[in-house]
Amino acid sequence: MASEEGVPVDLYIYDLTHGLASFLSPAILGRQIEGVWHTAIVVYEREYFYGGSGITSCAPGSTSLGAPQQVEKLGTTFVPFQIFNDYIQGLGTTTYAGSAYHLLDHNCNHFSDEVAQFLCGARVPKHIVSQAERDLPPPLRLALTSMLEQMVPDGTQAVYANGVRHSRQDSPDYLTLNNQIEEARIASQELDARRNTIAEKLAKKERKKEKKRKKQRDHDGTGDAEENEMAEAVEAVEAREPVSLAGPSSRDLDVEDEERKAEEQRKRSRDPPVVYKDIDGVQEFETLSKTLEGVDLSAEEKQSLDELQQYLVQGEGSWVLGDDFLSFIGRVLSDPDIKSEARCAALRCLAASALREDVSLLLHQDRRQHAILGYANGIDALPPEEQLALALFMCNLFENTSSSEWCLYISEWEYRGQPLSNIRVTTKVCVSCTLSPQTELRECGTALMYNIACKEVKTVVFDEVCVELAMAALQLTQWAPAEEHLWRTLTALARLAQHSSEVPQLIAIVGPDPAAYRGTSARVDEQIDLIMKKLK
Repeated sequence: MASEEGVPVDLYIYDLTHGLASFLSPAILGRQIEGVWHTAIVVYEREYFYGGSGITSCAPGSTSLGAPQQVEKLGTTFVPFQIFNDYIQGLGTTTYAGSAYHLLDHNCNHFSDEVAQFLCGARVPKHIVSQAERDLPPPLRLALTSMLEQMVPDGTQAVYANGVRHSRQDSPDYLTLNNQIEEARIASQELDARRNTIAEKLAKKERKKEKKRKKQRDHDGTGDAEENEMAEAVEAVEAREPVSLAGPSSRDLDVEDEERKAEEQRKRSRDPPVVYKDIDGVQEFETLSKTLEGVDLSAEEKQSLDELQQYLVQGEGSWVLGDDFLSFIGRVLSDPDIKSEARCAALRCLAASALREDVSLLLHQDRRQHAILGYANGIDALPPEEQLALALFMCNLFENTSSSEWCLYISEWEYRGQPLSNIRVTTKVCVSCTLSPQTELRECGTALMYNIACKEVKTVVFDEVCVELAMAALQLTQWAPAEEHLWRTLTALARLAQHSSEVPQLIAIVGPDPAAYRGTSARVDEQIDLIMKKLK
């Protein structure tokens, strides 16, 4: 999983012709091109690329192309490695299968551009991705293709012959397992060598001690205690694991991983999210299938429904959800000819999926169409049943770190001519449900507000929505809600007051006075104390 500091994402840029294109292009093409660019994404200490053999990876810079001509830092990713690996597996069997490769129109640069967007929202320089369209009119493309085939007969296949291929027939954990096996093999060899050395030294010392003990026994017969003491010391030394000078041992890595998990658990124990785990994914899928009976689904949409069954019912990884899946969800959510019951069932299926960590792969794919958040932005116009199913989905996204961070992205995107961002849509759903007169919607709304406010993120995120969330919380507080909803609301206010200096001012000016609710419960009083400290 990606660390809290994130993982760097780099773009390696190569000239496939090693300068020959610049030299020969004037004579062959009638104009000069500086190079024929090949790119690869370097992340998680691997170099990922696309060619005629499909998606492959290797150690950074270990190809026959040598060192990259240029390295461009694209940014930092917080996408967990397993999610990224599932994403690569999915691309390798769909859009970027080996059979889909084309030297000019669908190549390594298009792959790098798409992966860069997925990882950190960055793009490959436009002059690289659009080189064919920019430099070559259609009649000259054939000439360049012929020239490249002469310069690089096997395309990129020969370059990456020793890499690891990524396709569906490989287990999603193949790359991780491959790396772990290699690391374990090296560590085992080092460990055996050190143990042999220590064993030889201990054996030599033991022989010397045994001679001394024998003399002592012969002299006064009192060597038994010393013998036992020495035996215990030898056992203690033998039990120690030697320190590897070549890097962290497998035990060190295990300890580090346990510490990371403990830290994550500590955060969750302090402010565990409010999620709804009682939702039955199998039952929700059956409901969706029944409500779609009679709907004229295309072959692609039927395939997407089958993929959802594999993911939700059969427990397959999110890599089974193809490129058309979100188009299918988008139609269910937006087609007026499809019943509202189907939309509710689809959203509840998503709510069940949100409890799985690999749902992040699906969420990141939605950056192209914004099918889910575009629909969510219109929550005010939805029937109450759809609002509830949508809010349930949004709450459950806070079960895992990566999906909760997706809810709070601040980067803007355009939907039907309107600038939006993930955090603004999430906030709109939260406020709408929190201030709803319906108890069930208020239940999910206060849960979502609590989840958002208790999320440990940079202050800049809350700068976007702090005031809006605080105003909604204060308005609900005026209605004297039930203890559970009051506690969530005051907890959110206490956290928001820590993030923004404007929130304490709002509480003091707008009211009501939090102290008026003292005595409701011990945990409510605790949050009131935190708020009052900020009001002083």
